[in-house]
Amino acid sequence: MDGEKKMVVVENFVEYHLFLVSEEPSDPEQRKQILKQYIERILATFAPFLAPYIWQNQPFNLRYKSKKGNTPAHIGGITYFGDNIEDEWFIVYLIQEITKQFPELAARIEDNDGEFLLIEAADFLPKWLNPENSSNRVFFYHGKLCIIPLRQTDEKRNHSATNIDLTQALALLSAHSDKFLAADSVSKAVRRRLEGYPDKIKDSLHRAHCFVPAGLAAVLRERPHLISAAVQAFYLRDPIDLKACRVFHNFPSETRVLTSVTFTKCLYAQLMQQKFQPDRRSGYTLPAISHPQYKAHELGMKLAHGFEILCSKCPRPSSDSKRCPLQSPLWTGFLNTLKKNDYFKGEMEGSALYCELLKKAEIYFQQSVLRPESSVTESPGEQVLCLLNTLPINIEEMKRNEGNLPPDEDDSWLNISPEKLEQILQEAAGPMESVPASAISEQKYDLSEVTESMKAFISKVSSHEGAEVPWELPETPITFDLDSFKRALQKILGSSPEELDSDDLDEEEDFELLDSDEEEGIPPTSEALGSLRSYMDVMDQELAQTNIGQSFTTKTKRQSAEAGTSTTDQVNSEEDLSTEEQCFAPVDVDLNLVTNLLESYSSQAGLAGPASNILQSMGVHLPDNTDHNTPADTILH
Repeated sequence: MDGEKKMVVVENFVEYHLFLVSEEPSDPEQRKQILKQYIERILATFAPFLAPYIWQNQPFNLRYKSKKGNTPAHIGGITYFGDNIEDEWFIVYLIQEITKQFPELAARIEDNDGEFLLIEAADFLPKWLNPENSSNRVFFYHGKLCIIPLRQTDEKRNHSATNIDLTQALALLSAHSDKFLAADSVSKAVRRRLEGYPDKIKDSLHRAHCFVPAGLAAVLRERPHLISAAVQAFYLRDPIDLKACRVFHNFPSETRVLTSVTFTKCLYAQLMQQKFQPDRRSGYTLPAISHPQYKAHELGMKLAHGFEILCSKCPRPSSDSKRCPLQSPLWTGFLNTLKKNDYFKGEMEGSALYCELLKKAEIYFQQSVLRPESSVTESPGEQVLCLLNTLPINIEEMKRNEGNLPPDEDDSWLNISPEKLEQILQEAAGPMESVPASAISEQKYDLSEVTESMKAFISKVSSHEGAEVPWELPETPITFDLDSFKRALQKILGSSPEELDSDDLDEEEDFELLDSDEEEGIPPTSEALGSLRSYMDVMDQELAQTNIGQSFTTKTKRQSAEAGTSTTDQVNSEEDLSTEEQCFAPVDVDLNLVTNLLESYSSQAGLAGPASNILQSMGVHLPDNTDHNTPADTILH
């Protein structure tokens, strides 16, 4: 059991609950029997998908859960999926299909992050919905995503303080399910993650050739799902585990044969990305990297280490131990349900395909039906040792079959090009209008969109929950209220006279007057405003002579550049201007903003950075800089 707990290091789990929407029958025992029948029917209905599925850590399972507090009796389960996020979304697909096949059931599903379906659709959620009030509001019912809204009385109050009772939520679903369908944008965000199922299951598998001991090949042929436990044992190995691999007692290297092993892409990637050199005492040696079968030898060596680690954690079973036969009434009923659902695809009993499907059904039954109901579970290592004692191992026959193996599948999907990564990121961000790169580079980009988006962003009011990013430009132009700005600035400058230096003491009385006027609600006088302007003019004159002041582009310089004036003429014209005119030349805010953003964007060299993140969050996508010598003011116009 310690070894099994160790394999679930990353606590990534998904928890699912299925409720009877109807309150009938009210008798607890009858309701319990009905719910247990649903377990059998659900697992038998979805056996064609679940029986051959290879899970990363734990399988999908259902068990009866008695009433506890305000939670009614129901069926549910929990699956630790580790690093393979596809296991979680496959379970979401299963839950959705269960509520479609069994319309009298409503389902809730959440993971270690909480309501992850809402997280997936976070950009499209209504504003009232937040983590504090989302409990017991999100369901799958009749195969559709439903969100129970707030009551009208609650909408007028603080949203964060309103939750709903589970029994009340189920009653509302039963009576008014059509009114609680999630918005199309929310449903589409979830459906986008479920696209391709159930065919997507086959796409998540990878078949590869491996040189493995004959006993290991026999075990994988009998129980393909044990590949997950072995890969996890090797992936999470420690020095104590490797002590068991100095001498292989269960999988000696002398019996290696070439076989085809089916992985999930996640398991295959975990095994391939691990750099490992075996102990010389183990007997496992690798050929040269240039050898055509180097990868098969390396994969087989790593698998052998993983299985040996599993077996080292379990006591060796007695020689007369045999697999327990499945003769319980529960198995008989389960098998009959499989036959009714055409699980065996019309195959004659005793045929090769029938026996193969029956074997998968037995394993699936033990994992998903017997194990949740039993407090005693058999670890993967115990299963491997038991199979080694019972399975016939014919090395000569395995060697003869090496020429008939299916071809090794291409693993180029492990290497993602920058273009492919960009495509994946864009698909994750949601559908966007695709514009050819050539069209973007040829068109004259309007950078005024950058300045307008930035102004709209600054005008938004932020709170402790963050700032709202404007995805669309406002229809009405943004105006600058000079009087409001002056009053705010006056309050800041006049509220702390002790912060003024000695040169500003002559103006102290004016600022005190401004403070008293604003506090009394009296508009500032023209004399006070004139004093403020003179004070700001002095500040401008001082700043204009500094490096900071000279770094800004003024409208005078911009007009000279637009007129096509040469650099020499521009210098001469600036010399003709008085010092006062140069100091009071207004700064071109838009041009300076765009120039600084473009310089920051260009310095990112195509990588993520502050400029691209801010602009993309506002829906602005800049083209690549193909002309590094183009000045910003030229681009702007």
